[in-house]
Amino acid sequence: MSGSGARRGRPPAFDRTTALTAATRLFWEHGYEATSIGELTQAMGIRPGSLYAAFGDKRSLFKEVVQAYGRSPAGAFIGTALEEEPTARGAFRRILREAAAVYPDPSHPAGCLTISAATNVTVQDADVAAFLRDLRNANLAAFQARLGTAQRQGELSADADPRALASYFAAVIQGMSQRARDGATAAELTGTAELALAAWPQAQD
Repeated sequence: MSGSGARRGRPPAFDRTTALTAATRLFWEHGYEATSIGELTQAMGIRPGSLYAAFGDKRSLFKEVVQAYGRSPAGAFIGTALEEEPTARGAFRRILREAAAVYPDPSHPAGCLTISAATNVTVQDADVAAFLRDLRNANLAAFQARLGTAQRQGELSADADPRALASYFAAVIQGMSQRARDGATAAELTGTAELALAAWPQAQD
């Protein structure tokens, strides 16, 4: 009798995926630094003790959020395009056009989580900024690698600069994320994407 009463007194178990989704939205909207534990527990529907028990500290929760975001359609489209498209030009065309659609999509906060979430991070949380910077730099390295392969295969001319081109497209994508956060529409960002694609080096015979 007392055992069943004890079970009834336990707090209900929470759904980890639902809780992570709520945390993702907060971090995405406000950034890492501006999101408090109180706001997180309220949005996730759990007590602070449950958050710490399930996810560790705020930093650990954030890293799990970013990993989950990277597997979601909003976070995975860059890697998917690089993997699936048979040509480098096709991959970057797809990435830029999808960024133009994904970043202002009203079904989630604007922009890209890994681009915007570490704005104004304090010195104490510099490792969070470094964590996101490393992810962005990994994308840059993937861009450069794909462009280098394209050059070796003859898709890009020998005098093209894969490193400079990778940096250019990374800068455009990061700028598109910020423009989306500033209210840019999909139409505006599509125009930006098409202008960026016009910078693709012309093949030489």
